[in-house]
Amino acid sequence: MPQVECSALPDEARVWVFAATDVLSAASERALLEHVDAFLAEWRAHGAPLSSARELRDGRFLCVSVDQRPASASGCSIDGLFRELRVLEPALGTTMLANGLVYWRDTDGLVQRGTREQFAAHAVAGHVTGATPVFDPTVTTLGDWRHAFERDASASWHARYLPKSAA
Repeated sequence: MPQVECSALPDEARVWVFAATDVLSAASERALLEHVDAFLAEWRAHGAPLSSARELRDGRFLCVSVDQRPASASGCSIDGLFRELRVLEPALGTTMLANGLVYWRDTDGLVQRGTREQFAAHAVAGHVTGATPVFDPTVTTLGDWRHAFERDASASWHARYLPKSAA
């Protein structure tokens, strides 16, 4: 199946969200999207083409989605996606597959990242509050990507790192 726009896929479509540890330059964004587009054009599970889409937000967050109604992504096909991104990381000058990092918007609207401990320290210092927009790269459906990926810290799993008075 040809690659489609994310808007053409249903809310139930499966997603994988990858967060670059550093903001991508315009050239790196183009390279990432061109590489991902080429991969998605040939992406298959057990020989069946996958109806897939991709979207990049904030120069940092890549969402790859699959409409699993016609054919579901298999473990091997998902592993292939991860391998492709791992191979691309050196050319992008960033890591796309880092685990355990937290992403949030600062008061200037810029996306920041840090460990959970660093996020908690920002919360204790008052730089992060319940109203701070945070990002949840653990979302698994396109509907959640659309509506719950970025939300207030108090409405997310991030709330556990806020002081009780800030949550």
